[in-house]
Amino acid sequence: MIGVLLLNMGGPDSLDAVKPFLQNLFADRDIIRLGPAFLQKPIASIIISLRLKKTIELYSLIGGKSPLPEITSAQAKALEKALNIKIYLGMRYWHPFIPDTLAEMRKDGVTKVLAVSLYPQYSVATTGSTVKMFEKAVKEQGMEYSCIISWFDHSVYIDALVEKIEEGIKGFAEKPVVLFSAHSLPQKFIDEGDPYEKEIRGTIDAIAKKLDMDWRLSFQSKTGPVKWLEPSTEKMLEILAGENIKNLLVVPISFVSDHIETLYEIDILYKDMAKGLGINLKRTESLNVSPKFISALADIVITKTKELSWL
Repeated sequence: MIGVLLLNMGGPDSLDAVKPFLQNLFADRDIIRLGPAFLQKPIASIIISLRLKKTIELYSLIGGKSPLPEITSAQAKALEKALNIKIYLGMRYWHPFIPDTLAEMRKDGVTKVLAVSLYPQYSVATTGSTVKMFEKAVKEQGMEYSCIISWFDHSVYIDALVEKIEEGIKGFAEKPVVLFSAHSLPQKFIDEGDPYEKEIRGTIDAIAKKLDMDWRLSFQSKTGPVKWLEPSTEKMLEILAGENIKNLLVVPISFVSDHIETLYEIDILYKDMAKGLGINLKRTESLNVSPKFISALADIVITKTKELSWL
């Protein structure tokens, strides 16, 4: 019996869950290395204690929790309907955790697991860390498995993004500049060969072949003192204001679901910043349960299962 497992980061489902969620996040050395391994948790605890109050306030502004788990669940249900096969959820940093879901899958009689990363562009800090946890847990369950770790230029995924961008452009009286805002990474990751930035640009290049637009790329959500990918979205807003750009459509290019980085960072923080700079900033709708996006996921799963001769 085949089971499909959607992999994502997860998110706090209440304000009480913010602290343990952050503890799980900051304990992951694939994302951030806080000194030698034995000091990771103590240093993480200090950082979390300094940031906790502010982070809870930010989640309060977007409904008191992350919508990502509910959206991912809705994506799973839509995909289940499209494929007529049971779809499971496995999260890296909050419930339902990947090992728990795999144990459930085995009880359900699943013998072959196809894991699909919901990060379109591969990075060791996102997909890499999540797949590492998945592979350890699936081997413990003794199930056959395969992973889909990147689909940054899948044609139907690109069509889904083009559709959202075209809808967003219609919301302006004059054609806006399109700003692709991706989650940032330490520059060191890219220097060591991480393909994330290259795949982000690959996604944008595929979109640009289908859509005539004036576009830019920036990176958001930097944390810590090390050098991160540039330009930051904050800096890009200043650059665009200097170019006298008045209309800006922001596309959260590395995300497929709404969460704190779209609902707070873009919709509140960057929108207010842009307003102060004289820029009318709007954001494209996230893919969430867009029918075209669900079709993309369905095609990705079908293609892989055929390739594996699992069908």
